[in-house]
Amino acid sequence: MNFPQTRLRRLRKTEAIRSLVRETHLRPEALIYPLFICPGEGVRKPIRSMPGVFNLSVDEALKEAELCASLGLGGVLLFGLPAEKDETGSGAWLEQGIVQTALRAIRQQRSLGSLVTIADVCLCEYTTHGHCGVVARDGNDHYTIENDSTVALLAKASVSLAEAGADVIAPSDMMDGRVAAIREALDERGRIDTPIMSYASKFASAFYGPFREAADSAPQFGDRRSYQMDGANLREAMREIDQDIVEGADMLLMKPAMPYLDVIRAARERYDLPMGAYQVSGEYSMMHAAFERGWLEPERTMMESLLSIRRAGADFIVTYFGLEAARVLA
Repeated sequence: MNFPQTRLRRLRKTEAIRSLVRETHLRPEALIYPLFICPGEGVRKPIRSMPGVFNLSVDEALKEAELCASLGLGGVLLFGLPAEKDETGSGAWLEQGIVQTALRAIRQQRSLGSLVTIADVCLCEYTTHGHCGVVARDGNDHYTIENDSTVALLAKASVSLAEAGADVIAPSDMMDGRVAAIREALDERGRIDTPIMSYASKFASAFYGPFREAADSAPQFGDRRSYQMDGANLREAMREIDQDIVEGADMLLMKPAMPYLDVIRAARERYDLPMGAYQVSGEYSMMHAAFERGWLEPERTMMESLLSIRRAGADFIVTYFGLEAARVLA
């Protein structure tokens, strides 16, 4: 490679040439759009910390899903805000639960057949304390999150969501052994073809802040560091993924995305399962804050951020930019 014989800029001369030799591509069908489902009718409540994102009643969520389908998105990821909460998060497995109701409504709409419906499985939105599992208290200021009793409830919720019509079950709780328990429970109910997309390496992150407003899921005490991963640990992330694959995970989801691109790359080089990444609420909100101040160009920044996640190795991306990005890609 000796200059001037080799001039790398030759292949950057025009947009047509750049497009021809481009190595990484974004496609609308590789984008998954999160939906926050709440009780009521005609509800479209703005989420203060996430411009352009809303809490939606089922009827409004259907409209949003129809827009996703019309733009060619690959799917939707559903979260629920129940009318009532309790200590164990029982709303997560109710037959008439908020997400179950939304799933059945989506199933009834033939125009939405192209969308993959992914049901997040966790207890944090459904518990009064906001933790992802059953809390055991052993003193005024001491508590633990019980792993095994939580896993049993997650399996129960997964069956309920699959029977309501979820195409994919996505446990995000980070309890040990939950993939195996969910697989066993689904199989026992004849749901052998329902895939599990495990949040295989979910890190305890400051970038989840706006989501906790959207899902009303902030812990009422303590934090989630005893079950979500330490952000310093790459090797442990690979162990988590190894374990989930052994237990029967069909797909992987990495979370967050941009602060952990090295983890996505390491996983892509090591595993051949379909793998996505979740561009989380904090990533979305901090970019929007810069957009509002004129510090960053919105479209270019959005697309560059998504491209970086694809380039790192994600096959698909869960992103709040899903609708905007699909319009750009159309």
